[in-house]
Amino acid sequence: MSGQETAPFRVGDRVRGTSYVPAERRGREKPEEFEGSVVQLGSGYAGVDADCAFLWARLADGTERQALIRETELLTPADASVVDG
Repeated sequence: MSGQETAPFRVGDRVRGTSYVPAERRGREKPEEFEGSVVQLGSGYAGVDADCAFLWARLADGTERQALIRETELLTPADASVVDG
């Protein structure tokens, strides 16, 4: 995402990545591979370092995972007609 003004994903995009686990929880929780649909992107604050921007994805079982945008890949773009209403 470096050098971009907007995130490389949209809400509804199908993505694959590895969940983010903060350092203080890594002793009892491990990062895991996931596939899901984007439900939220980053913080929206100007000046946030793109290397630290997050997204949240909802999995098929209804749970959500947080991941770094830079460590997530697009599988299927969201249907623009559904997202744009």
